Amino acid sequence: METIETSQAMERRLTPERRASLRAAAGSRMSAADWIAMSLLIIGGLNWGLVGLFNVDLVASLFGEMSPLSRIVYVVVGLCALYSIYTSSKMGRQHY
Repeated sequence: METIETSQAMERRLTPERRASLRAAAGSRMSAADWIAMSLLIIGGLNWGLVGLFNVDLVASLFGEMSPLSRIVYVVVGLCALYSIYTSSKMGRQHY
């Protein structure tokens, strides 16, 4: 009886539908670049929230008003936003 249940479990695990769903789940993992972009977008969003709510620009407070370093931070966050647009459009194409 036990061997029949074991063989049925093996068959369920190895069906093509199951393997395809496992591959799709593994393909949807976030890379290091995705995590970095997401983190910087969250930081940028929080900074804009502070600007809107309290008129406090945290990046400018830390690095100086429009200093080269603060401009680099703004550019990197903007590039992360473009990267996220690219990855979200790529993900949208995979699901259809």
